[in-house]
Amino acid sequence: MRELDLPPRAAALSESLRDLGYTIDTAVADIIDNSIAANATKVDIWCEPDDDNPTLAIVDNGDGMSRSTLVEAMRYGSKNPRASRKTGDLGRFGLGLKTASFSQCRRLTVVSAQDEKVAGATWDLDKLADDAWTISVLDKRDCQKVEYTDHLGPHGTLVLWEGLDRLTEQQTEATQSAIVSEKLALLGHHLSLVFHRFLSGEVPKRKKLAIRINGHRVLPFDPFCRGNKATSPQPPETVDINGSLVQLQAYILPHHSKLSRNEFDFYRGRSDFLSNQGAYVYRSGRLMAWGDWFRLIPKGESTKLARVQIDFPAALDELWTIDIKKARAQPPHEVREKLKQIIGRIAYQSSRVHSGRGRKLFESDAMPMWSRYPVNGAISYRPSADHPLVQSFAESLSAQQSKNLQTLLQAIGSSIPVEAIYSDYSISPKDFDEVDPESVEAIRGKISQLRDVLDPSRTMSADHFRRIVKSTRVVEGSERLLTAYIDKEF
Repeated sequence: MRELDLPPRAAALSESLRDLGYTIDTAVADIIDNSIAANATKVDIWCEPDDDNPTLAIVDNGDGMSRSTLVEAMRYGSKNPRASRKTGDLGRFGLGLKTASFSQCRRLTVVSAQDEKVAGATWDLDKLADDAWTISVLDKRDCQKVEYTDHLGPHGTLVLWEGLDRLTEQQTEATQSAIVSEKLALLGHHLSLVFHRFLSGEVPKRKKLAIRINGHRVLPFDPFCRGNKATSPQPPETVDINGSLVQLQAYILPHHSKLSRNEFDFYRGRSDFLSNQGAYVYRSGRLMAWGDWFRLIPKGESTKLARVQIDFPAALDELWTIDIKKARAQPPHEVREKLKQIIGRIAYQSSRVHSGRGRKLFESDAMPMWSRYPVNGAISYRPSADHPLVQSFAESLSAQQSKNLQTLLQAIGSSIPVEAIYSDYSISPKDFDEVDPESVEAIRGKISQLRDVLDPSRTMSADHFRRIVKSTRVVEGSERLLTAYIDKEF
């Protein structure tokens, strides 16, 4: 038996590694990980969607690299994933810079400044020979010709992507600009979530990070809605794995009725409450995976408002099976067991918050317009035949007309479009809280019509009339008009 050195063919492997499953969002986030590891406090992303051949540049003000360090960073597999790393190092495989970049472009140039000395190197997939891993090392004059180098300070790094065949999807000029603009908007949302703890200055022993896309600042997006007083944080818990601590903390988000319109629109524009329930896994402050219960329970309405923040150190990378894209993680057995216990507690609380408002509405209405009938495990809703408005109207009808009215109410109750209501409510529950924009005169007219039906003889007390009208929700949001009508007419 003899041993044979069999290195991979450069062109074949580099093209294959382009299809690891990166998106523009995960690719840029991978580059920013390097900026954070280099102690950057500012990261600027530049991309002009209207350019015929757009480029994308990521510029930071981190420590920068010497020429030898830069060349080594351009090597595929520059670090062993089993090697120990510094606390703030968000890398693992030594592949991120290359695989993330080539998932989106065909030419990668890195220029770095350190102590005002500049170094640079370029990988070009179109120039790779089949069996040679050859890069171009840039001299000072070459570096000065690279686009966006004027954005570099005395220290920092520029990553430039050219030949953006994946970003532009090789579309025509007419559609390319719209596609790139949309992807940049979604990129901002992704970065605002993945790095929200860095953007808000929450990560210990680290200065606050600022990320801008074409000059527009990326704001942190807190998935736990901790800025709202109605959010319910649960007691934190800890799991010890081989001397390394994993911290877990559950949150119950507020019902949408507790959010302001601006808060609700902010959250709705960046996440879906139902699909984004679950565990949020952080490694050294960086969000790695989210919106998953790891098959411990299915996603559903009962846990719609539940979130669990899980923090683990880089020392446990291998146990969490972090993938190259840093977009997937599987908790070790000890964490899964603790998470099971937490889910059992918070599922009930989440369900209570979500359904509590509905129960409150029925319990607080002394004379609800609708009746709720739970029978044999099933629940149905019917217009209430006992409501004073229905009874008053029925009394004005003949026996046959009254019978027809009951038939009509039963038909209405049986034909409620539950699926459509559920779909609309799941997508935009806040819109159901909005009162129809009606004129003052229209509302006054409805109040007067209700009195004609309820109190034709004008013998009803003002308080009783007020309660009945409010139960119909005709004047919800305009109670002052009802008060003014009662003050005048009663």
